[in-house]
Amino acid sequence: MKQVIQDFKTGKLYLGEVPAPKIIPGYVLVRNRYSLISAGTERMTVSAARASLLGKARQRPDLVRMVIENLKKEGIAETLKKVKTKLSSSRELGYSSAGEVLISMDTNNYFKPGDRVACGGNYACHAELILVPQNLVARVPDSVDLDLAAFTTVGAIAMQGVRQADPKIGDLVCVIGLGLIGQITAQILKANGCQVFGIDISEKMIELGKELSCHRALTRSAPNLYSEIDAFTAGHGFDSVIITASAKTNDPLVLATQILRKKGIIVLVGAVPIVVPRDPDFYRKELELKMSCSYGPGRYDQQYEEGGKDYPYGYVRWTENRNMEAFLKLMETRKVNVRPLITHVFDIDKAAEAYDLITGERKEFYIGVLLSYGTEKDEWVKQSISVKHESTPEQEIRVGFIGAGSFAQKYLIPEVRTKSKLISVVTAHGITARNVADKFGFERCSSNVDDIFTDPKINTVFIATRHNTHAGYVIAAIKSGKHVFVEKPLALNYDQLEKIVEAYNNSNRILMVGFNRRFSHMAGEAYNIFSGISHPKIINYRINAGYIPPEHWIYSEEGGGRILGEVCHFVDFIQFVTNSIPRRVFAECIYSQNAKMPAHDNLIITIHLMDGSVGVISYTSCGSSKLEKERIEIHGGGNSFIINDFREAVIYRTNRVKKLKKPGKGHKEEIEQFMSSIENGLPSPISFESIYYTTLATLKIVDSLRTGIPLEVKSE
Repeated sequence: MKQVIQDFKTGKLYLGEVPAPKIIPGYVLVRNRYSLISAGTERMTVSAARASLLGKARQRPDLVRMVIENLKKEGIAETLKKVKTKLSSSRELGYSSAGEVLISMDTNNYFKPGDRVACGGNYACHAELILVPQNLVARVPDSVDLDLAAFTTVGAIAMQGVRQADPKIGDLVCVIGLGLIGQITAQILKANGCQVFGIDISEKMIELGKELSCHRALTRSAPNLYSEIDAFTAGHGFDSVIITASAKTNDPLVLATQILRKKGIIVLVGAVPIVVPRDPDFYRKELELKMSCSYGPGRYDQQYEEGGKDYPYGYVRWTENRNMEAFLKLMETRKVNVRPLITHVFDIDKAAEAYDLITGERKEFYIGVLLSYGTEKDEWVKQSISVKHESTPEQEIRVGFIGAGSFAQKYLIPEVRTKSKLISVVTAHGITARNVADKFGFERCSSNVDDIFTDPKINTVFIATRHNTHAGYVIAAIKSGKHVFVEKPLALNYDQLEKIVEAYNNSNRILMVGFNRRFSHMAGEAYNIFSGISHPKIINYRINAGYIPPEHWIYSEEGGGRILGEVCHFVDFIQFVTNSIPRRVFAECIYSQNAKMPAHDNLIITIHLMDGSVGVISYTSCGSSKLEKERIEIHGGGNSFIINDFREAVIYRTNRVKKLKKPGKGHKEEIEQFMSSIENGLPSPISFESIYYTTLATLKIVDSLRTGIPLEVKSE
């Protein structure tokens, strides 16, 4: 299918061919008919991508700070890898569209094939086919044309701004900024029985406002602006001001404080620096400043947007979705008319011309710019496409990748492609699959995992998806006769683990889990020192994990929590350096009244191993960000081995002290050993027994926290 894509590194914008998305539960598959280019938002996005590296840094100082922090923690080489991966990504554009439902798996059984719907969020991108979460889809009334319905998300933004102002019938309201959102905002206010005054820097927008949405409108530079406002408000000032303008200075905010009545309300919708002068107006008038968050309640809440969990109607009357529905109702009843706002409609094949318009390369007045998708052909609804590359010598290992996020692109794929033939990459988003295929040289890209399992050419599968999919994909790959490398964790519950055991026992394939730390140079040194010592060892493993907000996917059903998702790494490392299996685990955590501090993020785990060794894992998210992430102390037989963040180590042996510097967490080495095992018919670099007991011990750690008692992992 066709999709508008931007290369973030070069800024190039083009129409690309990407795999169509595959329907999943809680989502709706929609054939786009029209999508709206949000001139203000997308112009900034395109301009940022077209800027030089220095220009990008100036526009995103927050990312610069992250790079600096990463340099301190991981060094230049690792930081450069991350930056290159970020810069070489492709971006989707668009967030407001309308079309027809092809397939729906919404949990409410609300949408049916053929339904006309409006779609919102980054899912409603400029593509022939889109996959949208159910809470960001709204049914379009029969009397509303789909080109008008494509304005729904932008209309919901305007709607939320008006709701924040909470205007009453007869209120005097000023809208500063009569662009697309400003014009719609003024119409909604008018429909609400308000008297609307508009201000903009463009004479054309003022004229449009007078015709369409405002009772009175003037340019910001008009010499009679203040006298006209006095006449409009009878000298009292406005009840509220809604700022929908984008500006580099705080002039719209200063103007708002001057023209409001005492106790008036400022609502900020547009991108304006929030620098409010305290004196004289803001302080003396006791003004109120409110922020309007995008389309409404639910925005940036992953459980609402992606998880499909709605807010109770009686407690949150207006959500993103209900704002979308309300705006469609206003169009149905002719209270809002966006038809005059449409200045251009481009066929999807001419999308580049549309962006020339909004970036100013094509000098022409515009306000509402639509992309249309008129094709009825079905051949573009493909979940797999071929990608042209120069031919390479045939190699024995032929790889399919399921999942290709930033981790896979940074650590896995670059190493795999030097030792294998890359056949196919599958991701949930077609644009990601196409970008990765082009970047690394895969023959095909797809959004359908069955393309991996049923392809006889592929003999090795890499799985780097979200945690809840790992077990199912591992079982399917093993049953289809593939070698498997899966990122941790292997499974999220006992049932998944036992099914993997059954599948593995009935196969002759290699199963490897991405426990990379045991393959690091420092882990190898530790193993060499302690493997010849028969006495039990003491291992203290402290992880300064860092804070992750509660709404992060790791805490959802997809992630299973940080214990299952991360602590398994450290359990495996302890097994490796002791060359033993966990016998018993016990875990205790601290609980906080702070709702932002997820449970089980701060805990102490004690692991008793079969050889008598004891490992203690201290895992915390409440430590200082300046402290290194990982510190390991291994003691036994008169020797001590201290590792700091896998960047440096100190070895204490009898009377000698040796410092070791060879950074790296073993990602490259684990791939090399996995590939070597396949090429030479050797067992997996990590025995299945070790993988099994690492996973089992991690599941038992979660149970120990729940029960408050030590739990057996393996009996004598």
